Amino acid sequence: MEEVIRVNGLTKRFGQKIAIQDLHISVRAGSIFGLLGSNGAGKSTTIDCMLGTERADAGEIRILGTDPRANRRSLFQHVGVQFQESAFQSGLKVREICEITHSLYENPIDWQQTAAEFGLSDKLKTTISDLSGGERQKLCILLAMMGRPKVIFLDELTTGLDPVARRDIWQTLLRLKQTGVTLFLTSHYMDEVEKLCDEILVIKDGKELIRGR
Repeated sequence: MEEVIRVNGLTKRFGQKIAIQDLHISVRAGSIFGLLGSNGAGKSTTIDCMLGTERADAGEIRILGTDPRANRRSLFQHVGVQFQESAFQSGLKVREICEITHSLYENPIDWQQTAAEFGLSDKLKTTISDLSGGERQKLCILLAMMGRPKVIFLDELTTGLDPVARRDIWQTLLRLKQTGVTLFLTSHYMDEVEKLCDEILVIKDGKELIRGR
């Protein structure tokens, strides 16, 4: 099966501290890959390096066969990334953020149809701050899907959600996988990666601890 993400020997330092050390990752097309670890293990830094928003000190990274740091603009059209809530302007309505994001892509989805599938149609005039936790995370997935990406990165998507909302998000991700999209997610919930992931990598202090399928 086609390899859509490849990371060989990723190392990242912040001053004298080694945040990521010699990580190797391979993700097959249409699969869900889980990067698991406690807070501070290096999960978010790994994603930042993979997306090219942080410069790695060593290692090779390829997403869809492309160096993400050298080709961020072209890769942007094919890779979806979960928005952090802090990136949303205070008071912005659901419709407004969807329309803004929709305008950034060459071949965007019909976001109103997807919003209906996610149960967000009656929330379009609602400010993001007034959404429930589960609704905000569904919005994050919708925004990450906007450009019809082949790969989507999701960082700690269900943290802070109640069990019912978490399971609702899981079903949304599994339906997304059925469309052929590759998902790369980070989590510190073992039950979550067991439910969702085809392959996992557990890291501790930026180093590989366990790998499994």
